[in-house]
Amino acid sequence: MGTAELKEIKEALPYFLKHKTVWSSYDSETDVLYLHFKKPSHADDSEMTEDEIIVRYEKDEVIGLTILNASKRAGLSAA
Repeated sequence: MGTAELKEIKEALPYFLKHKTVWSSYDSETDVLYLHFKKPSHADDSEMTEDEIIVRYEKDEVIGLTILNASKRAGLSAA
């Protein structure tokens, strides 16, 4: 694992700790990783970032992320 990857994990760590429980699922056919910070989650808004991550909101609170092309981001090939 490279220094840049560790920096990214370190920056995200406080957010994950805040939520205590994170549910995840990965769809290898579409190469999409889903992260849910609340269950049940009912998003009422979303936005796509410049790096193709969909941030899902419920009442202005981030409740999940949809990470497109997940395996390519990790330097892996989709299974």
